[in-house]
Amino acid sequence: MLTQLTVQNFAIVRFLELDLSSGMTTITGETGAGKSIAIDALGLCLGDRAEAAMVRPREKRAEVSARFDIHQNLAAQTWLLDNQLDSSGECILRRVVTHEGRSKAYINATPVPVSQLKHLGAKLVAIHGQHAHHQLLKPTEQLRIIDSYSRHQNQLEQVAQAFQQWQSLRHEKDRLLTQQASQQSRQQLLEYQVQELDEFALQPEEYQQLDQQHKRLSNSSELLDGCQQLAMLFSQDDEVNVLAMLSQGSKKLSELLEYEPTLQSAYDLIQEAIIQVEEASHQLSHSADQFDVDPEEFAQLEQRLSTSLDLARKHQVSPEQLPDLHLKLAEELAQMASMDELLKQIDEQITTSWQSYQSVAARLSQSRQRQAKQLSHLLEKSIRQLSMPKAKCQLEIISDPEHPSPNGWDKAELLVTTNPGQPLQPLNKVVSGGELSRISLAIQVICAENIQVPTLIFDEIDVGISGPTAAIVGQMLRLLGQTNQVLCVTHLPQVAGNGHQQLRVSKKQQKQSTETTMDVLNGDQRVEELARLLAGDEITEVTLANARELLK
Repeated sequence: MLTQLTVQNFAIVRFLELDLSSGMTTITGETGAGKSIAIDALGLCLGDRAEAAMVRPREKRAEVSARFDIHQNLAAQTWLLDNQLDSSGECILRRVVTHEGRSKAYINATPVPVSQLKHLGAKLVAIHGQHAHHQLLKPTEQLRIIDSYSRHQNQLEQVAQAFQQWQSLRHEKDRLLTQQASQQSRQQLLEYQVQELDEFALQPEEYQQLDQQHKRLSNSSELLDGCQQLAMLFSQDDEVNVLAMLSQGSKKLSELLEYEPTLQSAYDLIQEAIIQVEEASHQLSHSADQFDVDPEEFAQLEQRLSTSLDLARKHQVSPEQLPDLHLKLAEELAQMASMDELLKQIDEQITTSWQSYQSVAARLSQSRQRQAKQLSHLLEKSIRQLSMPKAKCQLEIISDPEHPSPNGWDKAELLVTTNPGQPLQPLNKVVSGGELSRISLAIQVICAENIQVPTLIFDEIDVGISGPTAAIVGQMLRLLGQTNQVLCVTHLPQVAGNGHQQLRVSKKQQKQSTETTMDVLNGDQRVEELARLLAGDEITEVTLANARELLK
């Protein structure tokens, strides 16, 4: 529950520190005193939008902090642990707003995004505003009320998730169909290109080999002549050749060895040279035999090289890149060819996801039907206590599976009659403003009992209510205060008197400034405040007696 609220330089509040208790706390004060200012400040801690106008004039910043006891709030404890924020049975939310309108948010002294304040705040406080009854006229709000009362959050998440998956698959199918239509001409081109490259079938590294072979064969005559000339020079010339000269020198040197043994190394080198020259001569003769070019083979080689260059120019790549391009185009064509199979798979997934959506949406709809009957009964019982003794009401769930949505396929309609013998009709056609306020209040009280939020705030929701009805409203809220912490901003003494404790808001005006304060009232002060609410500024013994009676 909310144990302390500290407000500094917020709007017309200079400094305010409230220690709050369990049960029902009522907040009263003169019109214009700023009874709702504490609620607005708390809203800032819960993630409401920050504005520069919130900062008290001539101050640099406003600061609001709210302290909560969460020993009994398992949802808040779990959220804090999941988000790695300290959880020790107490939680402090803080918000700072500068006069430029910039704001910072903190949870347990750790800076956080404002969105995290909203997520955690929803587990700590529920605020029911004074204009809630206007929202009640909307069918979407009526359906939200049923879901809130029924605690359908998990089922709603399942339905929304199933709907999102179904929609995503449908969008993917539409994308594929559009892609298929736009790529028809591309597919025809790819089929021609891949077939052409298939027929040519240039292999990796093949072009480099063809190019090298072509260079060799193109110069075969020069290679043949050169090899033959060298072979003649080394060993085959009958008159003069290198091998004969080396042999002659070797013979002469062998004779000299008899007189000078140190010439042995020179002799050995000449012998090695003779062997090397013989080997070179043999290889040159063998190579010359290989340069006998087959004209038909050479023509085929030139044709393949020419085709490689033509295809490379057509596809604007180098000839060496043709094999990779061939593979890439073939893969693209294969993907296009598999589009029909992919679409078939998508259709199967769409059918499965639609069946999943139908299953969870049907369960949600059935639960709404059951809970709507129960809520109708409770609502009728409550509004009859609020000066509408003959009222009847019925919450109808209208299912339309042909129009699915993330919230299911249901619509809600609250039918009411306040006069005997009159048929049930939609809410906006039969109730007055005061009756609408009472029905809205009854719904909020009933739903609040089912909301797993420890602190409930009612901000002047008793507008349009007076007399005995106001007393019953006060009793309803006090009863609610037995299970929840209830804060109620009110102008009705009958409601204020039912509070377990009461706060009074006052506004002090000076020449250069205005300041709002809030004080906890003791017994006598409560009597005086209730008497003021009953009779205005002229408090008499009669009004004081009435005030004491209200406190009983």
